[in-house]
Amino acid sequence: MSKYKLTWRDLKFSDFKIYLFGLFKAFIPKKKLKNLNDLEEFIQTKSAWVAQVTLYSYLKTRMGTRYVLHFENDEFMKSVNLAKWNIYAVSLQDLTFYVFSYLKINFNFQDFDKVDEIFNKILDDELSNQMPQDLNEKCRKSFLERLKNIDWDNQINDYPFNPSALSLYEWAPIAEELKNLDRKIVLNSMILKWDIIKKEFSERIEF
Repeated sequence: MSKYKLTWRDLKFSDFKIYLFGLFKAFIPKKKLKNLNDLEEFIQTKSAWVAQVTLYSYLKTRMGTRYVLHFENDEFMKSVNLAKWNIYAVSLQDLTFYVFSYLKINFNFQDFDKVDEIFNKILDDELSNQMPQDLNEKCRKSFLERLKNIDWDNQINDYPFNPSALSLYEWAPIAEELKNLDRKIVLNSMILKWDIIKKEFSERIEF
């Protein structure tokens, strides 16, 4: 990953919009999820929301009043961007598996060839959003490895979002001694955000 020269300028306005206004979206009426295109959009946008909100919230909490100043440091922003993409990659996998396990259990969905198809379409789209090529390829491979071992009848009850919670803990650019103190809080913060997404999904799905 070191070959990517990323700076604070690589953070798009959409990144900050997701962070600053994500909570207000709860008050906007949302359309029902009725087809695979709706599911693809839901998986992509909600994974990005969880990854970015949890990362930026953790950074802001740890940095306090120095939060804005750190965003003027190119080396720090390189780490933030690297963390953002890696957390998002795992979040994308977790939510994809959760969604289709939910469909299997509650709607008797059987066309699991669509799982890989949708996931790869999302990653194709992320290349145009400057997701690093090597991470994109690594994400596809790890997805296939996880896919081999998925039990669709139990995935939603088998700690489905633990991998992304652990990725937040692993990739957040915070000193290790501080992260060790924060471990439980960091993991819980991610799981709580996923609880919001799970609730929204159950309310919107009409497959």
